[in-house]
Amino acid sequence: MKKHMINVEFADLGSGEKNNSRRKFLKKSGLLVAGTGLFMYSCSDENLDEDLQVADAKGKGEGQGQVFNLGKGDLAILNYAYILEQLEAAFYAKVVTESGLSFTPVEDNEEQIFTDLYYHEVIHREFFKKALNTVAPPGKVAPDLIFDFSSVDFSDRANVLTVSQILEDTGVSAYNGAGELLENLDYLLVAGKIVSVEARHASAIRNLIAPGTTNFASDEILVKLLGTGPAYDKATPPLEVLQAVKATGFLETKLITNNFPTA
Repeated sequence: MKKHMINVEFADLGSGEKNNSRRKFLKKSGLLVAGTGLFMYSCSDENLDEDLQVADAKGKGEGQGQVFNLGKGDLAILNYAYILEQLEAAFYAKVVTESGLSFTPVEDNEEQIFTDLYYHEVIHREFFKKALNTVAPPGKVAPDLIFDFSSVDFSDRANVLTVSQILEDTGVSAYNGAGELLENLDYLLVAGKIVSVEARHASAIRNLIAPGTTNFASDEILVKLLGTGPAYDKATPPLEVLQAVKATGFLETKLITNNFPTA
């Protein structure tokens, strides 16, 4: 299928407003910004390579272009959100091709579902790119990243669905886990808007894997709160999410998170 171009446009606020009115800008854009804790490297991690330890704040350490410092505060979380959306959009771009889905056989509605997922992630990605470049100076915004999906067999339906489930489940848990770290309540508001869409994605993929079952909201991805039964999505702290996903090898750029908020 032919992919349509996605263009996200925001109102021109002028240079003065650009520097001092994030809230007004984000309200004018129709969305705010959310955070996620996917793919993090901490400078206190003894297993990190030396070039990550010595990289400067602009991500220009020994391996130029291969290291990026996420920054601190809400900016760090916004960069995480952007990285997550880049990852998901890049993955689904491999699944949704010009000639249809990358795998066969294709079940009923699967092409439409994956196409919708692809466009949702592209829209999210382009929003974060535009928003971050409006509220942050050059060098403080995550670059366009390169991903290595060589470990994924995109011609195999089961493999694609398995990786899709991992990405979507992790995305929901990561957004939830990073939400409490946001200082700007407006950012938190849109986090709810985005994570709810990611949860729909996760349910759709899980239903494709096991249609007609309770897999769409399996107890394995839900937790108990206040003595109730499992009925709440997990909220995983960023460093825990890192331990679960960094071994995928998908992300080639190393990320510095020594200033990433943790409480």
